[in-house]
Amino acid sequence: MLKKKDLLKLFSAFIVVLALIVNLNSCAPETEEISLGYVLWDSEIASTHVVAAVIEDSIGYEVSLTSVDAGPMWMGVARGDFDAIVAAWLPYTHQAYLEQTQDRIINLGPNLEGARIGWVVPEYVDVNSIEELNDHVEKFGGQITGIDPGAGLMAASERAINEYDLDYQLLSGSDAAMTAALRRATERNEWIIVTGWTPHWKFAAYDLKYLDDPMNTFGDEEHIATIVNRSLEEKAPAVFRFLNMFYWTADEMGEVMMHIEEGMDPYDAARLWISENPDRVGSWLN
Repeated sequence: MLKKKDLLKLFSAFIVVLALIVNLNSCAPETEEISLGYVLWDSEIASTHVVAAVIEDSIGYEVSLTSVDAGPMWMGVARGDFDAIVAAWLPYTHQAYLEQTQDRIINLGPNLEGARIGWVVPEYVDVNSIEELNDHVEKFGGQITGIDPGAGLMAASERAINEYDLDYQLLSGSDAAMTAALRRATERNEWIIVTGWTPHWKFAAYDLKYLDDPMNTFGDEEHIATIVNRSLEEKAPAVFRFLNMFYWTADEMGEVMMHIEEGMDPYDAARLWISENPDRVGSWLN
């Protein structure tokens, strides 16, 4: 039978262990989930799923992904609905969104450089400049095939129609609808104008060219930036450090995009690319 003195020792030890457990729980992250927002552009589907896979598999957080239009994406990361986005096109396409949110976010800088937006036509189209479009309205059906209406590229396209005084209608839709229309047109050797951006797998799949933009309506070369909510560094320091180091090339992104376009699930495509590029991924994590 335990003596009173032994019972007191056991009770004291129990109190110490309990205090350690409480202390450890208080030091653990308040949440085990990281939320990422992204726009449904093939480039951003690729980058966001690669980032999500690294956070889940190498850092240990669960990740929730939400696809939205550009405006809600920026508002979401500013409000804290999203912890981060890796789909910010700067300094032109998303400039207005940055100006609206810059006091509530942290811009971690480029994760990919050499990006571009504009209007794209097949190489067989005998037009090279936006200035020439009004001479060929009938051949193009008076239409420019666009993407989601909230995209900065669509706003730039509306400006281009006004500034060049074009007799064209801008059709909104989605990245998938735009590429489907492009595929049909190229199969039939028809003339078509689509809203385009680089990097995108369509430039590897088809012979395409950007139309010259003498008024520079679509701006110069851009980069894609990583934007995080101001609370992320305290909430998940390892995730913040990783996102601050995340950087890759258009060719690397293109490999993931092509896997997805060929029918692979975005997460499977991301994890395949990660497994084939351990040095690049290691540079993000070290």
